[in-house]
Amino acid sequence: MIVNFIKRRCVLDALELSRTIVDALEEKKGEDIILLDLKGLATFTDFFVFCSGTSERMLQALADAAVEVVHQQYQLPARVEGLPQDGWILVDFGDVILHVFSPDRREYYRLEELWVQGKILVHLQ
Repeated sequence: MIVNFIKRRCVLDALELSRTIVDALEEKKGEDIILLDLKGLATFTDFFVFCSGTSERMLQALADAAVEVVHQQYQLPARVEGLPQDGWILVDFGDVILHVFSPDRREYYRLEELWVQGKILVHLQ
């Protein structure tokens, strides 16, 4: 009984965390934002958030905004991989992984197609 409560609370927290990230990206004018539910499909995370930015500066600003809001509201650390000039920054929050792409890198890797079995919870264009 208590284990089920803890599991439910963790899922709710991960969903809340992912929505906070989506809100931060939207506020910074991120483009084509998708929140994808991967529960039951991936063992390493529950949610992916995808977002595009139109310049290297914007990619960095989007990633920084997500890291900052998560640190302020949840005191969670983030592991950041990639550089804006590479066109892909990955920010790992544990239960939520953020992918910030340039449009051409996003089209090249097509991660949304790879995880097509996931349920799209949010799609902001």
